[in-house]
Amino acid sequence: MTGVTVLVTGVTRFIGSSLAGLLAAHPAVDRVIGVDAALPEPAARLRMGEAEFARADIRNPLISKVIEAAGVDTVVHASASSTPSGSAARTMAKEMNVLGTMQLLAACQRSENVRNLIVRSTAAVYGGSSRDPAVATEETMARSVPSTGLARDAIDIEGYVRSFGRRRPDVRVAVPRFSEIIGPTVRTPLTKYFSMTPFVPISAGRDARLQLVHESDAVALIQHLVLGDFAGIVNVAGDGVMTVAQAIHRAGRLPLPIPSPALESVGRLLQLMGIGGFAGFSAAQIRLLSAGRVLDTTRLRDEVGFTPRFSTTQAFDDFAGRLLPALDPRSVREAELRVASLIGVRAEPMAVRRVRRGPDATPTITPDITPRPAAGRTSGEIAEPFRPRLFSIDGEVGRSTPSRSSRPAGRKK
Repeated sequence: MTGVTVLVTGVTRFIGSSLAGLLAAHPAVDRVIGVDAALPEPAARLRMGEAEFARADIRNPLISKVIEAAGVDTVVHASASSTPSGSAARTMAKEMNVLGTMQLLAACQRSENVRNLIVRSTAAVYGGSSRDPAVATEETMARSVPSTGLARDAIDIEGYVRSFGRRRPDVRVAVPRFSEIIGPTVRTPLTKYFSMTPFVPISAGRDARLQLVHESDAVALIQHLVLGDFAGIVNVAGDGVMTVAQAIHRAGRLPLPIPSPALESVGRLLQLMGIGGFAGFSAAQIRLLSAGRVLDTTRLRDEVGFTPRFSTTQAFDDFAGRLLPALDPRSVREAELRVASLIGVRAEPMAVRRVRRGPDATPTITPDITPRPAAGRTSGEIAEPFRPRLFSIDGEVGRSTPSRSSRPAGRKK
């Protein structure tokens, strides 16, 4: 594929801006145009690299003029199925997902230049109840079809894409269904959930399996689809699974089991109390995590020819490694000193080493292991390490014991 002109939506977010930058630097791509309703922040603009930016709302029919004027032949709808973290942004996200996708597909249908369409989707279309299959393939149908939320939007979007494919059979259409995307940069309800501190609410009696995909693998997969020839639906997830409780522990937090009927009440109570650590609490999200979902990624490897670099565990660890500690190390050290003083144990001094990771970096406390000279020696002398004497009896080697002659004089037998 040469001479490609790509239009990428949602470039104010990590996935869209990173994808635009990678495509702009690829030798097979002539031009990349990133569109969004808002101006990208400096970090997003930096990720876009040589890609152009056009401020345009895909809900407006004027998006077709952008496609026609630039001669776009490949459209990547990367802003579809975005995950708003607040209820206030939910209405806006639904309009952008549903109405925006309809207008974008209508513009692609009218354009004679468009030959490739990649639409980002989500594995939430498989449902999130205990009645749904534990492992989902691309042909799996949800037994409990979601009526609201992100999953409902994704189902509607995929329905519009199928209708577009029937009207324009000459256009190659690829729909990647991503599991939960996680990483140090993306901000989703899932990342806010695992960032709660020091406790993370879970549904009591349930510990569902979790499958993740790293943010860099998500970008690389979409780039692979843009430059490749695959058409159809494909599941995208990292290797392996982990449970929700395991993820909470790996993040350095503690699970807080709450009975399912009380999730709503506890959520409202925490909001009224204004506890900042539970700002990401969502009863609906916890119920969704209680069911769990695992994707069959055979098609991703065999037909698409793509293997994620990060497994599920590695992707989560990369995210968790940038979380602030649940407890301040200085508070932990003070508690240790108090306990040591109560039981009469002399605590070793600790050295404070500052790790420069940003203006709000927390000092890391490490033991002071500087060797100290033993009593009666100068600082230049080094005490000989203790080496137990060995003895041999009938070929067996053991630790020696002091003989009678080696006992101190004057000691009674």
